[in-house]
Amino acid sequence: MGRYRILLAFGFAAPLLATACALNAPAPPPMARPAAFIPLGLGASYLGADVIGGRKARAAKMRAAKIRPLGSDAGSYMARAERELRAQTAGIGVDILPIGDSSILIRVPAALTFNSNSADVRPQFAGTLTELARTLKQYNQAYVDVFAHTDTSGTPQANLALSQKRASAVATFLGSRGVTRARIASKGLGETAPLYPNDQSEDQRAANRRVEIRLVPYRG
Repeated sequence: MGRYRILLAFGFAAPLLATACALNAPAPPPMARPAAFIPLGLGASYLGADVIGGRKARAAKMRAAKIRPLGSDAGSYMARAERELRAQTAGIGVDILPIGDSSILIRVPAALTFNSNSADVRPQFAGTLTELARTLKQYNQAYVDVFAHTDTSGTPQANLALSQKRASAVATFLGSRGVTRARIASKGLGETAPLYPNDQSEDQRAANRRVEIRLVPYRG
């Protein structure tokens, strides 16, 4: 009987011990960021421009989707979204950058996006976009602009066409994950908005190949 009680007690204690060990286990190391992926180019003209397609047309779509515009609390609303996005993407090599009047830029490096000369969303990128979509759905009172960029390899015409396909692929993916489609627009910029104007090294070319998602507060 005494042996039975010992075994029974151990049976109850073992899960508690395992839980305690799990809680005390060291956190996994953060993913290494690509060396060339740094927050450059925030003064680029396209980032300060109006939303893709024009605010009047986009606002009409938002109203049709019954999305309520932000009022005087737009700044605090977007600040909360920025904090959640930072926490959500910590350690995976994605930059969350404030731009303009309460807008947010999500900048995703080439290492996490598309294979060379492809507009198919890679599985790793799909996981990142799925996570981002959760927060974008929560903060639905913001326009979602998707920009895609290339390096200077290939012809400008081919690069522009590829970037347009990539931007459209990301927009479609976000829509498939529950982000209201009326909020989303996309634009490929090809090689016209580089972080490094003369991308002579592969690190610089990789930094130029990127996808960006701009969140702009919807004020009606």
